[in-house]
Amino acid sequence: MRVLVLEDDLELGPVVADRLRDAGFAVDLARTLAEADLKLSVNRYDCVVADRSVPDGDSLTLLAAQRRAGSVLPFLLLTALDAIADRVAGFEHGADDYLVKPFAFAELVVRVRALCRREQPARPSVLRAGDLELDLPRRRVTRAGVLLSLSAKEFAVLELLMLRAGEVVTRSELIESCWDEASEPMSNVVDVLIGQVRRRLGPPDPIATVRGVGYRLGDEA
Repeated sequence: MRVLVLEDDLELGPVVADRLRDAGFAVDLARTLAEADLKLSVNRYDCVVADRSVPDGDSLTLLAAQRRAGSVLPFLLLTALDAIADRVAGFEHGADDYLVKPFAFAELVVRVRALCRREQPARPSVLRAGDLELDLPRRRVTRAGVLLSLSAKEFAVLELLMLRAGEVVTRSELIESCWDEASEPMSNVVDVLIGQVRRRLGPPDPIATVRGVGYRLGDEA
């Protein structure tokens, strides 16, 4: 799941982005309405986390423009404006959630994850493929009943492969879903990460390489 964070605070913005990345999200960071609008025009996101007050205006204008254009992209307003009138204005402009600063990062992660999944097709909370089991709510992976330790990025890649079990998932699809602008999509970042996932899962290798295209979690997995 890919998230756009609109936050002009030079300290808070990177921290929010890093905390969300630690939770398994791909995150892009914008500091102005113009920058956020450009990113929204060229990338597909599952959620936007936006501060109200940024150097070139109020993010409510961006939110309203998205809604006028027919976008149902979930927006969470993350702001120090805590008056009832501010909250009402946020929801009247089309916000899906409102979190007041200061906030707990654990709560932010839970709220963002809920908003992202709202727009996803219905899916089971536990994915299974052969002897692999991926528990989404608890962020746990087991193979043949043995608990495995995966990083947030490894978990995200395996989740996509299991959701598409038996299908070829291209490198471009993996990058779009699991990486952000901080990555280097033209490098071998995907191949390296797949190698790490394979080592975590152990033999027999359930991931097939489709040369020149991508990867498939094999039917035999």
